[in-house]
Amino acid sequence: MTNDAPRLARPGTAGGTQSADRVADVLLLFAQADHPLGVSRIARELKMSKAVVHRILQSLTSRSLLQPVPGDNAYGIGPAATMLSHKAWSQMDLRTISSPILRKLRDRTRETTTLSVLVGNHRIYLDQFEGPQEVKMVVEIGPQFPLHSGASSRAILAFLPDSFTEAAVRQKRQLELDFDEAAYRAVLARTREDGYASSRNERNTGASSIAAPFFDPADNVMGSITSSGPMFRYGPEGHEDHVRLVQEAARAITAALRA
Repeated sequence: MTNDAPRLARPGTAGGTQSADRVADVLLLFAQADHPLGVSRIARELKMSKAVVHRILQSLTSRSLLQPVPGDNAYGIGPAATMLSHKAWSQMDLRTISSPILRKLRDRTRETTTLSVLVGNHRIYLDQFEGPQEVKMVVEIGPQFPLHSGASSRAILAFLPDSFTEAAVRQKRQLELDFDEAAYRAVLARTREDGYASSRNERNTGASSIAAPFFDPADNVMGSITSSGPMFRYGPEGHEDHVRLVQEAARAITAALRA
């Protein structure tokens, strides 16, 4: 995969009015891009005038399908588009495929298991199976989460193009005065090598997680599955077995998607 926004084969294809086709082409370009896009880039990619692109962006922004990137003359996917993505994910077979696998992982670990999917430059929780123990983790389905922090996010980020990592590094610099970029990149490299990510009390919530990515038939990362619970149950004892179970579950989802 390259870091450049891919070119659409035929912008403005037949099948609707020219205006509708242009709006659809702009949305599809954002869906395929791995970074925010500006007016000039969109105009060049889709062979439209800047004036037309600007009008389309204003219309899509007014409906929250796109949103301006603070401090930059560029736009990214907006919350309304994310809701549509969530709806599409919900209607796909992914939940049907993953549900028995997540349920089995929950039963074997006795911890909450979750399914996260990549939407634009964020992730969302699509499904969860709560652990049976009194003290357990529970997540909210639907809201967007950044890719820069947490095991569920890093398990995805580590397998995305470099532009996503660069964006995550910029965000971490803004959030943490003592951010150690070298250490952060080393963690991502280790995640790619080991095939899983873990976290302990990373957001000061007392939670720990183990997450592994799953992939589509073209070997693109689609999301991650995670086992999470209170930190006191995620010590060194049994860690390797816990990791193995999470990785096996992630591989089972990948295999099912490729079947």
